[in-house]
Amino acid sequence: MGPLDALIHLVNFFLPALGVAALAAALAKLLWWRELRGCGWLRLARWGAAGGSLALVAGLLVLGRDGKMLTYAAMVSTTALALLWAGWRVPR
Repeated sequence: MGPLDALIHLVNFFLPALGVAALAAALAKLLWWRELRGCGWLRLARWGAAGGSLALVAGLLVLGRDGKMLTYAAMVSTTALALLWAGWRVPR
């Protein structure tokens, strides 16, 4: 495997976390626009991506391989928790 192939594998490993975080942040801003007025979309997406990425890495380490449904469920859960943390703990 060459360096370009390794980079493509790495990007594809983290892409579900980034996609779920971006979609979840957009939906959260759409649904709770009054409550999240002081919190930017990029802040929500970064926190969600960080939480989802940590869940993917933990799932890979614990379960031994990528792509397990338990890992994806954990990714969605940690993304939601990270959005909750980032959105309702806005510094004033």
